[in-house]
Order: sequence, then C-alpha cells, then structure tokens
Amino acid sequence: MRVQLRRLAHTRSGDKGDISNIVVIAYEPMFYDLLRDQLTPERVKQYFAGVIRGEVERYEVERLGVINIVAHGALGGGVSRSLCLDQYGKTLGALMLGLELDVPASLVPRLRGD
Repeated sequence: MRVQLRRLAHTRSGDKGDISNIVVIAYEPMFYDLLRDQLTPERVKQYFAGVIRGEVERYEVERLGVINIVAHGALGGGVSRSLCLDQYGKTLGALMLGLELDVPASLVPRLRGD
C-alpha cells in the first residue's frame, strides 16, 4: 500500500544559507527500516525536482529512529537572497510529508491518520 510519509513520521526542518535540513522522525521504531530503505538521497532529490539543485546527503541515527536529509542548493541562493519565499526550510519539511512510501499490509494498522 502506498501512503504519505506523514502517516509514518513527522519532520523538523531548518535552513542556513542555501542549505535546507529536514529531519524525518519515525513515529514508531518499526517504521524506521522503511524510511531508511525508501528515503534515499536520489528519491528526495527527485521528489523536489527543480527545487533542490545541489547534492542531497543523508545521515542515519538508527537508535533515535531519525534520518537527517541535508539538501544543498535548495533555497534559491539563500533565504535572504531568494525571491522564492516559499522555499524556506520549514516549507520543504512540510512538503516532504507528502512523499509516498510503500508500506506492507502488516504495518497498516499502526499508521497514523487516514
């Protein structure tokens, strides 16, 4: 079943210069492996096609159930330089929650929302 990331995790995000930082935090430990397997740097860059122009890095913090996505060239040159006010790090973090992931039927009862 394909579901939006928001049903498995929440995000915290920020920005510095032209770099956006999106931390994806699994609601439950059992969701972490799905996040790790499907939230690849390539997938994130593809999802934000045309927005993220630089490299996407991913850092895993397994014991906390966290994946930290660092997107270079994601803010139109930097928040204070960009005319794209909607590209602040907070907006990208909220948009990330719409990314769809494949979830096995066995985990569907544990998902949040509908």
